Amino acid sequence: MHDKSPSTHIKEPVLVSACLLGIACRYDGKSEYSIELTKNMHILPIPVCPEQLGGLSTPRPPSDLIGGDGRDVLKGKARLINSAGEDVTENFIKGGQQTCILAKTLNTKRAILKEDSPSCGSHMVKISGKWIKGVGVAAAMLSDMGIKVVNEDGIEAL
Repeated sequence: MHDKSPSTHIKEPVLVSACLLGIACRYDGKSEYSIELTKNMHILPIPVCPEQLGGLSTPRPPSDLIGGDGRDVLKGKARLINSAGEDVTENFIKGGQQTCILAKTLNTKRAILKEDSPSCGSHMVKISGKWIKGVGVAAAMLSDMGIKVVNEDGIEAL
């Protein structure tokens, strides 16, 4: 006989970069669909795009971190400038804040975010045109609130 108690059917909500789930929300209007995520059936993926949550459109000019990574942005020591020369720092901060509100509301403990993104990168980000070890703005905020953040290659670590 099968156990039909509700607790056996509840999956843990995990924030996932929406682009990894096939949603065309990247700066270039494309997705980075990861079939491995959809095979991970023990989680309930909650799609998030901090850049859209921060009010940026899709598609949008790509943005570069200038002066440091996401943690430096939060300290006021770095900015985000898009390829059109516009300062979009506040959009990235707002998007990170909105992502954190969602995480808190859903009581999520983990997140799978798109590497190399100025908002979601968990190991590498582009700073002043060079790939450097660091984190994006939303990844820094989530990590600071105690959420385990990994990139699409770190699913097994969850």
